[in-house]
Amino acid sequence: MFKRLNEDIRTILDHDPAARTWLEVLLCYPGLHAIIYHRLAHGLWRRGFRLAARLVAHIGKMLTAVEIHPAARVGRRVFIDHATGVVIGETAVVGDDVTLYQGVTLGGTSLDKGKRHPTLENGVIVGSGAQILGPHVIGEGARVGANAVVLADVPAGMTVVGIPARVVMRKKASDEDFCAYGTPVEGIKDPVARTVRTLHHQMREMLERIDHLESRLATYEDPAARAGDEAPQRPRLMATGTSDAPRHAAGER
Repeated sequence: MFKRLNEDIRTILDHDPAARTWLEVLLCYPGLHAIIYHRLAHGLWRRGFRLAARLVAHIGKMLTAVEIHPAARVGRRVFIDHATGVVIGETAVVGDDVTLYQGVTLGGTSLDKGKRHPTLENGVIVGSGAQILGPHVIGEGARVGANAVVLADVPAGMTVVGIPARVVMRKKASDEDFCAYGTPVEGIKDPVARTVRTLHHQMREMLERIDHLESRLATYEDPAARAGDEAPQRPRLMATGTSDAPRHAAGER
């Protein structure tokens, strides 16, 4: 118990530059308090004391503004930064070294009693206000940007943003292990903006092509405008009253 508590406090000191001392973290970080309450509630739940577990979880919710169902499985060194508004559902699984920011929801979308909440593998970072809904797996080291709504699995090492969440970049070997709020401030590419730029480029090419075709069509319709071309001449009549055009009278040899 105390070994895990020491790990939790050390994790906060490592990830929050505002944290200065061990005692300050122990007394003033509601995210740490929420984890402590959950460990107590989860232990009671596993031993069959379901009502007592729910009561402890409820007290923890009132004191920390974090709601974690006592049946949820939460790993080691989990950091709930700023804490307020975090919700973790009954069948959710949170791996080791996971960071959650304020307002995160690990929710279910089904009334089924089975697995209906997400699974976060080790090292996942979920930004503030993000919602991960359904029994989806967020792969190891993945990052979920602030206010994203995740409705599908996220591969390991990927960064997703938006509503619904879309992959915008892959984690590189040179990237830092920790990314505040799950949203890189450099190198991120918005897929919507990229699509709009592509459409703009294609539209410009089409307009240039249309202008070219219209100029060709105008030249074709006005033969006199073609350089070096002469307007077509009508056949001239001969003095005998016949034209100088080839004669094709029937029976002529």
